[in-house]
Amino acid sequence: MAGKKQSKGNCAYCEKELSKGGMSKHLASCKARQTAIEKAAAKKAASETLYHLRVQDAYRPEFWLNLEMRGSRKLKDLDNYLRVIWLECCGHLSEFSLGGFQNTVGMSRTIDQVFSDADAILHTYDFGTSSETLIKRISAREGKPLSRKAIALMARNNPPADTCITCGQPATHLCTECLYEDETWGTLCGKHAETHPHHSYGEPIELVNSPRLGMCGYEGPAEPPY
Repeated sequence: MAGKKQSKGNCAYCEKELSKGGMSKHLASCKARQTAIEKAAAKKAASETLYHLRVQDAYRPEFWLNLEMRGSRKLKDLDNYLRVIWLECCGHLSEFSLGGFQNTVGMSRTIDQVFSDADAILHTYDFGTSSETLIKRISAREGKPLSRKAIALMARNNPPADTCITCGQPATHLCTECLYEDETWGTLCGKHAETHPHHSYGEPIELVNSPRLGMCGYEGPAEPPY
């Protein structure tokens, strides 16, 4: 049996589209990224260890990010970033853990401290309707950051291609009544989002590129830049 096709995304430097598995290898040799690294090296800024992190939803691996993060910055910075780009809905609590839920890692730990001892950590947002995110160290380099911020987005998945459950055309909305009452991923095109019956949960919500879509009060990510 053929394996499930990997989701694809675009490199932030050269815009080349690749699979999740191919993106990490590509970023290591991307000429456009190397040019950006060389330009940053000429700037008057301090060098530090920069970590290539691959982030993916624990249960929906078609949602993923490739990030470069400063080693001097804290897990709290990563938590804030994940909230803004993927997760934030109602100000829920969150935590990082190592090797299981019982081994919590403090938000004040730096990326250097965490990934000098570990290859991967787990992030949990909301302890009721939880979103769990796996963060894996891919590589590290010494150099000057490519962004003034703690984190630079190098690549992310393209939005999943959902189809309307009524007509099969590309979907733009999700019916939360279908999701909660019928346990059906009720995606709808714009036309059928207006006529599909949804009495108890309000109007269908717009599809957004986040694994938290349809969970709790999530409405979508903040506007870039993150």
